[in-house]
Amino acid sequence: MSYKINKINKRKNIIKVAIDSPAAAGAGTQAKLISKHYNLLQLDTGRVYRFVANIKINEPYKFNYAYLKKKINKLKIEDLENKNLLSDKVAIVASLVAKDRKIRKLVHTFQLKCAYNPPKKYAGSCLDGRDICSVIVPDADIKLFITASLKTRALRRYKELKAKNNYISYSDVLKSIKKRDKSDINRKISPLKKTKDSILLNTSNLSIRRCFLKIKKIIDKKIII
Repeated sequence: MSYKINKINKRKNIIKVAIDSPAAAGAGTQAKLISKHYNLLQLDTGRVYRFVANIKINEPYKFNYAYLKKKINKLKIEDLENKNLLSDKVAIVASLVAKDRKIRKLVHTFQLKCAYNPPKKYAGSCLDGRDICSVIVPDADIKLFITASLKTRALRRYKELKAKNNYISYSDVLKSIKKRDKSDINRKISPLKKTKDSILLNTSNLSIRRCFLKIKKIIDKKIII
């Protein structure tokens, strides 16, 4: 599933970083660090589906393609920082709306604009998600596939959630990660997969800092700072 990028206004001579990863592999953290260091527009593409899900939950009577198109056309990166988008309820609905082809097309249009035509104050873009290297930015200058062992990812997510919810258990988080992996890898539309030209980076035994330095070395070899 892909969309022609020639319909999107494209800035020339920008840096485009594409990152794919399974859940809780640390890609989001690295995307933020990369974006800050190289002055790139950073987009967690999954947040856009959460934005749509939040509309479905809070404005069910207005929820239709025409209304979604209007909302997404006005969407700004800052809107995706809404803490309400991080709730479990939103996550569940997001996984459902993401299966709708028409909604994916609307979301992809926004993602493409971010990737190929970021505001001029940025030197480029950095997008992370599940289908960035394969579908959204197949011609990215740097393509990364960030992963980690299942147990490492589950432990990271458990510690993150434990700080917010004392009743969460590691076994529940592990089951959730397994379920998410199965869904991401086996879904018919834009499944998670490593492209042949993306660089594999396993973060299981890497600190956030060490991981960033590895990525920085990769990027510095590709571009002229």
